[in-house]
Amino acid sequence: MFFLLRMAFWLGLVLILLPSDSAQQPEGSQVAATDAISAASATVGDLRQFCARQPDACTVGSHVASQLGSRAQAGARMLYEFVTGNMKGKDGASANSARPVKPADGAFADKDSQNTLTPADLAAPWRGPEPRKEPRHAV
Repeated sequence: MFFLLRMAFWLGLVLILLPSDSAQQPEGSQVAATDAISAASATVGDLRQFCARQPDACTVGSHVASQLGSRAQAGARMLYEFVTGNMKGKDGASANSARPVKPADGAFADKDSQNTLTPADLAAPWRGPEPRKEPRHAV
């Protein structure tokens, strides 16, 4: 959800900053940069005082934000469980089950090794000689 809001914000910003034809803008719609900055700062100042003017709305808003956060967390957990559940193999083993399992007798000395290939695994496969290229004879 937050990703969508962030994407909408940046897309809106890009669309606002794209150049446009002067014919598309109605006359008298030019706003000076100083006027826009002063209007934005007045809006931010007004929003800072919102909770002082409307404490009930701030309380309800904080509860809504808390519920949305917990729902997003539960949704992310459900999505994670769904994805990891689909990655399981037919026998219930995970997709990266090619990793060797530690034997019960502690042969690996309690740490997983990253060097699990044998010399036979590292050897290049035999490809045989390349076929001889014989020139074509004109008949």
